[in-house]
Amino acid sequence: MSDKPSYGFTTTILHGDRQKSIEHGSLHKPIHTSVAFGYKDARDLAAVFQGKQPGYRYGRQGNPTVSALEDKITKMEDGYATICFSTGMAAIGAICQSLLRAGDHVVSSAFLFGNTNSLWQTMGGLGVNVAFVDATDVSNVEAAITPATRIVFVETIANPRTQVADLKRIGELCRARGILYVVDNTMTSPYLFRPKTVGAGLVVNALTKAIAGHGNVLGGALTDTGLYDWNAYPHIVENYKKFPVIQWGMAQIRAKALRDFGGTLGPEAAHHVAIGAETMALRQQRECENAQAVAELLAADERVAAVHYPGLPGHPQHHIAKELFRSYGALLSFELREDIDCFDFLNRMKLAIPASNLGDTRTLVIPVAHTIFYEMGAERRASMGIAESLIRVSIGLEDTEDLLEDFRQALAG
Repeated sequence: MSDKPSYGFTTTILHGDRQKSIEHGSLHKPIHTSVAFGYKDARDLAAVFQGKQPGYRYGRQGNPTVSALEDKITKMEDGYATICFSTGMAAIGAICQSLLRAGDHVVSSAFLFGNTNSLWQTMGGLGVNVAFVDATDVSNVEAAITPATRIVFVETIANPRTQVADLKRIGELCRARGILYVVDNTMTSPYLFRPKTVGAGLVVNALTKAIAGHGNVLGGALTDTGLYDWNAYPHIVENYKKFPVIQWGMAQIRAKALRDFGGTLGPEAAHHVAIGAETMALRQQRECENAQAVAELLAADERVAAVHYPGLPGHPQHHIAKELFRSYGALLSFELREDIDCFDFLNRMKLAIPASNLGDTRTLVIPVAHTIFYEMGAERRASMGIAESLIRVSIGLEDTEDLLEDFRQALAG
């Protein structure tokens, strides 16, 4: 048993850096901008390159500032190890680059962030077969699995229609079949939910969103929870099997994706993310309260045709979200009545800003079908339940009554 005290979520983030020695007694891990790391003994340099001792080789593959952030995220997710990337999409792309081969099969939720959907389409062109299913029911996932299925991929809360995957039962299925279960935790964050609790082997976080939280930095992360047996994965390169089995996945991802593909998180960005993460729990509490209030306001208004938010009792997966999540998140979407123009509505808003991002301190709104999901076409949008009038809302930290009044006046306009 560890003799270290067990602290709460925010305390762990705030004091995580100080669990290791920090230069000059600094309270934050300093920003190390050097891309090269020198050694007094050349044998030590060789040993680091060969994986025989810890150390840094070159900035693309690791950096002390980034490593400190990786330690924080690992603790947030109660994981084994984390690798950070330049964006959330780079983190998902790293899975494709390092773990998938032509002829492999992936089962993915059909309810996906637009760019993730686009990435899976690209992988299809490279010989990786992807089956898109309604992951709100585990039976759909099970029916899609083939002998070539390597990965099952889901988002916790889908962006933008807020469908909640059948997370626990999909985890049980993947464990029984020996399939790597990958969960994108961006819309919930490690504060609201830990995918490890439902059996995820790899967890994705777009650090840009709730973790950094201020709309001023890009970043992504993959966390190995330690639950998946990498002995069961067929594409591990022999060179990485010299490590203990639990390290195989991260060793291959760091080499084949981070080193070879180069989607590296810079030290300045890592510092921004680390500072933002300190207030994540406080921000998430306020944002979730605001989101619930806005969702209830919209749901009660006759000018709104539909509201999609897991915190509403009428949401199809409300029971799953209530069971698994600390709260229901800061993302919601809604559809206006057909006779109301969504652009006119958005232009009447005074606080909410028409912009494409999530997890900012400010409330952001965007007409989904005309912007971030425009490229996929009307047929694919319809299959995902995305109406032409759908407006996505990323709720911020504004005073609740000010935010509610902004929606009221825009609806009344």
